[in-house]
Amino acid sequence: MSFDQTSLSVRIWGIETYKGKTKSTYWVRWRVSTKRFKEPFSTKALAESFRSRLRTAASNGEAFRLSDGLPVSMVRPEQEMDWYTFARKYADMKWPKAAATYRRTIAEALTAITPVMLSNGAGRPDEKNIRSVLNRWGFNTQARDGEKSEWAEATLRWISRNSLPLAEVMRPETARKLHDAAVSRVDGKPLARSVARQRRMILNNALSYAVELGLIPENPVREIKWTAPKPSRVIDVRRVANPVQARTLLHAVKRQKPSGERLYACYATMYFALARSEEALNLREPNLSLPQPEVDKETGELVYGWGKIWLEEATPHAGKAWTDSGKARDERGLKHRERGEGRWAPCPPELTAILLWHLETFGVDDEKRLFRGVRGGEVPLITWNRVWQAARGYAFTEEVAATPLARRPYDLRHAGVSAYLGGGVSPTTVAEWAGHSVEVLLQVYAKCLHGQDRLAQELVQAALGHRRR
Repeated sequence: MSFDQTSLSVRIWGIETYKGKTKSTYWVRWRVSTKRFKEPFSTKALAESFRSRLRTAASNGEAFRLSDGLPVSMVRPEQEMDWYTFARKYADMKWPKAAATYRRTIAEALTAITPVMLSNGAGRPDEKNIRSVLNRWGFNTQARDGEKSEWAEATLRWISRNSLPLAEVMRPETARKLHDAAVSRVDGKPLARSVARQRRMILNNALSYAVELGLIPENPVREIKWTAPKPSRVIDVRRVANPVQARTLLHAVKRQKPSGERLYACYATMYFALARSEEALNLREPNLSLPQPEVDKETGELVYGWGKIWLEEATPHAGKAWTDSGKARDERGLKHRERGEGRWAPCPPELTAILLWHLETFGVDDEKRLFRGVRGGEVPLITWNRVWQAARGYAFTEEVAATPLARRPYDLRHAGVSAYLGGGVSPTTVAEWAGHSVEVLLQVYAKCLHGQDRLAQELVQAALGHRRR
């Protein structure tokens, strides 16, 4: 390409439209030195995009090749890559090393922005259908060639035919639309801060990959100014159950047939051991260090002691379509930790008793896993959520059930952290147990630390040798 003859003498004419019997053709005509060139396009948008690129190169003083009339920066492949082809290529590149949940997140981000890069060709499917097939098949590497319904096949064919050239992203108005689609919901309202930032990152990463492949000269989205929605990491105290409420809910879980009894100890692990749901559900017998109970000589009752729980793997729910194993849950390391890097979680006597009861009642499966579905295998997500909602309805009045109090199973973990902090356990220790940094712990649970001043004063007085009043 460097040996082609070039010229700075360029003239670009307006778009000419040829109206045929069944469709129109849009011609871009231009001249380099004394040599004339022309290119046909099926839509006016494509023609305008191409002409805009020529005009930008000419205004920048770029040399044009006499061989094909193109600016030297425009490598002319046999067929210019369109957005949909590129987006699939990007998803396929990320797939092998991405966790199942992140694969799904990439697909969701690409699904959100791809409609911007589709022309309004005849027979455009419903927007909901477009997004559905893109997310389910278009950007799912392992499902793309699988069996589909007739309408899904037709929708994907339409998307492929009507995808704009990747180079269209270089137009400032297109780049802005892509960015806005990434950080907004379908109705145009802002996404939650964390979701918006992640999708924006994926868009930036995808366009940087296009630059790496030499498909576009630069990433046009990187310079777009954007202020992320105001963060709110602090836990809503209305969601945090006190110890009496938490125990009431746990006992209500145990009464839910047929799955509640099997999941009682799992929910209890989230509360007492501060485990995330994906950590608790993956608990195995070798991870437990539980002392056997002793008999109180005076009362004859069993006395349980403190144990330890080693958390080393998590099984977040991703959906069968996104995992390599074909299971709904993906096996991976703990959040924010390398694979194999675990942590110790506390096992208070109350939890020790519950786990020993569970082991005696239900045992473990062939993989030493404690918690399974009624028919064996991993606990279905629908069962996990259904049991919790049934327990809330059983334990709470209608008025209380309508509030945010312990609305999700994950709120048990929040309740446990709050209880330990409120009881005077040092934030450093609680952060270590919960798998947080101290900084994040104090940010998230700031509102749950009320009353600590009085406790701190009493501890200081004791340290100074004064008796507590």
